[in-house]
Order: sequence, then C-alpha cells, then structure tokens
Amino acid sequence: MTTLFISDLHLDAERPQVTELFLRFLRDEAAGARALYILGDLFEAWVGDDDPSDVGDAVARAIRAVVGGGTPVRFIRGNRDFLLGRAYAARAGMDVLNDPSVVLLDGRPALLLHGDLLCTADTGYMAFRAQTRDPRWQAQFLSQPLAARLAFAAHAREQSREAQAALKQAGTMETITDVSPEAVDAWFSQYGVDLMIHGHTHRPAVHRRAVGGRDCRRVVLGDWYEQGSVLRASNGELRLDALA
Repeated sequence: MTTLFISDLHLDAERPQVTELFLRFLRDEAAGARALYILGDLFEAWVGDDDPSDVGDAVARAIRAVVGGGTPVRFIRGNRDFLLGRAYAARAGMDVLNDPSVVLLDGRPALLLHGDLLCTADTGYMAFRAQTRDPRWQAQFLSQPLAARLAFAAHAREQSREAQAALKQAGTMETITDVSPEAVDAWFSQYGVDLMIHGHTHRPAVHRRAVGGRDCRRVVLGDWYEQGSVLRASNGELRLDALA
C-alpha cells in the first residue's frame, strides 16, 4: 500500500476548482492508501474552529469519510492554519501531529514538518511566527469576534503579498523565502534521520545532501495553486507527482 503526503493546498472559497480536486483526490486515491499526511496550509486561512465556512465543512466531511474507510489522516499545522484546533480535527477525524514529527515510513524514520521553521533567513516572518505561536496571543486572538479575526487574516495576507513583492523587486525573493542549508543540516543532524519531507516553500523537488557522512534526502512538496502535488511512498520508493 501507498502512503501519501500533501501540503499547501490553500483551500479557499475563491478557488472552488482546487477544493474539488482535493475532494476527488480523497475519494479516488486517499481512500485506498495506508495513510495520508497533510503537512500544513490545508486552508488559505484559518481563524478558529468556529468559522462556519462551507469549504471547511465539506473538507471535514470528506476527510472523515476517508478515515471511516480505514485510512488514517494525520495533519501538521502550517503558517496559514496554525489555529486549526482540536474541535475541527475531531470533526474531520484526523490526528494532529507536532511540528516537527518523526514517523516510520516503510520501517525507516522520516522527519515531517511544514517547512517554515527551516526558513531562518526570513527574520521578519520568524518573529511573526514566534509571536503568533504564543498561547497567550492565540487565546487573545480567538476571544475576538469572528468578523474581526477574518479581517485580521485578510490584512495579514495583504501584508504578505506586499512583502513578497518587495523581495522580488530587490532580487532576494529566492534566497529569503527558501530554506536555509544550515538549518536543513542542523535538523538532519539533530533528529538522526536521512529523510525529511516538508512543504511551505512551494518549490517541489527531491534534494540529496551529504550530512555527517550520511546520504540524506529532502522532499519538498508542491502547492495546489495551479495543480495538485503529492508524494507517493511505497516499498521504500518515493515518487513526487503533479495532479491535474
């Protein structure tokens, strides 16, 4: 059987075709897999489990159907849906893993993470991440009315777009928003694995790197803006594919 890995779907009501692609993927492939891992940014934005969005409801029902059929679904929060909580996870029937987590894949340990923790050169984002992962900040944010939280998320997305535009103009977009090689090496060494799987950077590829005398592989999952992206793992083989 095949284990599936996806990330960075950024599901949103404004892109219904991507939601339909994901729902079809769940029905046609994930339902027969050994397990499905969603490594963050399932949604374009998530401001709390009390958000009654149609997209969130459809996705929860579809994931629960997959889990009910015998395929476990495991989720790591991303930078867009870090507020996804226990209530929504319970609705969907999926398990929430820590970021990072080590799992056994065909008998060998693999390090799974969303990927933003590797982007240490993006100091502005790393400071924002530290602030928004503080339980006190989250409790204060979630206590606000839903409309205020949605407005904050829209403003944060606009700020992100402006920041990326400035980086592109300065010619530093590729280096600032990609992973730091030093961070990659440090994580391989810290966890003692030779396989790392993550998303976040939207740069799908399989990288090989020698770390501490070991031949290490880092698989970067693609986003779902123009097409889907899935890593299929079976019998020690890894295949990174696009979905139309």
